[in-house]
Amino acid sequence: MSAKIKIIPFGGVRENGKNMYAVDVNGSIYILDCGLKYPENELLGIDVVIPDWNYLRENKDRIVAVFLTHGHADAIGALPYFLSEFNVPVFGSEMTIALAKLNVADEPKVKNYDDFHVVDEKTEIDFGDVVVSFFSTTHSIPESMGIVLKTDEGQIVYTGDFKFDQTAKPGYQTDYARLGAIGQAGVLAVLSDSANAENPTMNASEQEIAESIEETFNYRNGRVVVACVASNILRIQQVFDAAVKTGQKVCLTGQDLEKIVNTAMKLGKLSFDDDLLVTPEQLDSLDPAETVILQTGKMGEPIKAIQRMANKQEKTLNLQEGDLVYITTTPSHAMDTTVAQTRDMVYRAGGEVKAISDEMNSSGHAYKRDLQLMLNLLKPKYLVPIQGEYRLLNAHANAAMELGMPADHVFILAKGDVLTYDKGTMGLGEGIDVSDTMIDGIGVGDIGNIVLRDRKVLADDGIFIAVVTIDRKKKQIVAEPKITSRGFVYVKANKDLMQESGQIISKAVQNNLDNKEFDWGHLKQDVREHLSHYLFEQTHRRPVILPVIMEVNQHHRRASSKDKANTGKEQAKDVKAPAKPKAKSKPKAKGSNAPKAKAAGNKAAVTAKDGQATHKPRRNRKRRPHAAKPAETTDKQ
Repeated sequence: MSAKIKIIPFGGVRENGKNMYAVDVNGSIYILDCGLKYPENELLGIDVVIPDWNYLRENKDRIVAVFLTHGHADAIGALPYFLSEFNVPVFGSEMTIALAKLNVADEPKVKNYDDFHVVDEKTEIDFGDVVVSFFSTTHSIPESMGIVLKTDEGQIVYTGDFKFDQTAKPGYQTDYARLGAIGQAGVLAVLSDSANAENPTMNASEQEIAESIEETFNYRNGRVVVACVASNILRIQQVFDAAVKTGQKVCLTGQDLEKIVNTAMKLGKLSFDDDLLVTPEQLDSLDPAETVILQTGKMGEPIKAIQRMANKQEKTLNLQEGDLVYITTTPSHAMDTTVAQTRDMVYRAGGEVKAISDEMNSSGHAYKRDLQLMLNLLKPKYLVPIQGEYRLLNAHANAAMELGMPADHVFILAKGDVLTYDKGTMGLGEGIDVSDTMIDGIGVGDIGNIVLRDRKVLADDGIFIAVVTIDRKKKQIVAEPKITSRGFVYVKANKDLMQESGQIISKAVQNNLDNKEFDWGHLKQDVREHLSHYLFEQTHRRPVILPVIMEVNQHHRRASSKDKANTGKEQAKDVKAPAKPKAKSKPKAKGSNAPKAKAAGNKAAVTAKDGQATHKPRRNRKRRPHAAKPAETTDKQ
């Protein structure tokens, strides 16, 4: 019986990072990586972005496990959020699982999760229809692996992040023999890294990069601030080695980096002398030429941390005159503008900037010829380029076609596409809805496109708030509009604009009050439209306009004593006066002047048999003036 296979990307295609792919074999779903991506410029205020797994929620009982290729954030960053909803086992190398545990431990919902399983390149896991195995790859973090899913129709290979480097040290080396064996066994499809597919030039070896770092440290007289991704263990080791050889001390910044360094040390993936590291407090006693500051920033993202240092916003360490900022990471092309701005900030702060990528190709991803070598080793029937923006996926596709692969055997997918293999043919089936899930503070997925659009408008043109108080019964405006503006114009310098805006608001509100079919929503929309049109004519800006309409009821007051007396008289009309008692049946009371009972509203006093009044009349009170209370607030959005 032939297997029915589906390949579904939830991220990592036509974008940088957020790698997550599902392979469905006969109804069982295998998750390959579970990563995040850092926000780009238009995602204002967003911390990170993770995949949307609504489809997986609907099919959670069919998920077999999660398989991780390496320990970078683009492969494991979304795991804490995923495991808070899906209780499935997680497989990865020793280093990858150790870093995954660090991520999960920070999430309260899953801090007690313990279904982790360590595997290596010799491990095979039999799930019945699928046998999962692994192979070693070269990347900037130790124990990076590719994943193989063996099915009845052939093998599906996911390379993860990789490159080929003949000088790679143990723990970073590619198993070429294993790749050849996988290719000989028959590969149906390969999901292959495309992040560096545009680059036609060979990557520099890690040995060359290590020598460049040492040379930079050796010929620098001031402090060196190294910008590095926290989980780039290889680069951190190279920084430590260079510091030892040049007689310098290293200061680590941030708890994330310290946790990763300690974890790598325990696993034997990092080695250095005990006296190499110093605290920020000890830096003042060191000569600047003896100081190396390793800056990784929050969640391992160093560029924004360098910006804060340049702007003197860090609590302990900021840039000083003569500092060298040494960027040893290779940011994506989407970060080019941010990196350029960062360079400018550093020079304004009196420092200098040097980047490894300025002098050599230092990427941890395969360039064009490496990609073609991988295809020649695996000999796949179909190729699915992944991990990169569209132009990178297209460059990978062109590289494959140079090797003779038919164009209709290469699939450039988008998120939510369903690539289906059934009865010997592969093609696109009916897709599913897959969007992005934004993380902002502790909020997961509560920020959508509408909120982002409003944030962008607020950032560009500001906000314009108009508060009006009306009396709907009298059909009049009780209080003239009060206008507040933030980020739009300076109010004191634009009094005429504000005055005219107030008149436009009043006119729009009065027109709606005079309308027999009064509607709150129409009123607010009318104010927005008239005001937006006027403000754009005057300023060519479109601020967020927030009309706040309050209603008061000026007729509402407490009943006065006079009202109560009138009410009592109305009630007395229906009450008959008691009959006068006869002398024979009941003698008069001793007090001849005892008052007679009268029905006079609330001023009457009823006399008992002993002549004592049971209720005394209340004196008239003066009615206290009171302000009208707001009856309704209609500032809903």
